[in-house]
Amino acid sequence: MAEARQRDLADSFVLSGTGAKFSITFDLAWKVMKDILVQYYAITGFVTGSPREVLREAYKANLISDDAWMDMLKVRNALIHDYDCEIVKTHCTVIVEKYIDLFYDFEYVVKQLDI
Repeated sequence: MAEARQRDLADSFVLSGTGAKFSITFDLAWKVMKDILVQYYAITGFVTGSPREVLREAYKANLISDDAWMDMLKVRNALIHDYDCEIVKTHCTVIVEKYIDLFYDFEYVVKQLDI
C-alpha cells in the first residue's frame, strides 16, 4: 500500500489496488486488535465483536490513539460496494496520506507489547 505514495493516484489500476489493499489491511488490523484485547488484556465483554466495538475497546486500551480508525471503518464499508472506483477516488488521498501511517503506528504498538 505504501507504494501508492509513489504512483499516480489517478490511474484506475492504482486506485483499485489501493482500495483493495486498504480493505484487506484494515480487516486484518481490527482482527489483530480483537485477538490482542482478548488474549493480552483479557477483555471478553464484546457484545457482537464487530469492528466498531473492537475499535472502541482498542482505543480504550491505547492500542490505537486516533479516532480516525472509525473514519477508516466507514471508508472500508463504503469500498465494499465500490465497483467502478468512484468511492476510492474520493478517499484515496487520505488513505495514502494518513491511513497508511495509522497502520504503521498500530504495528509499532503491537511490537512494543512483546507478544
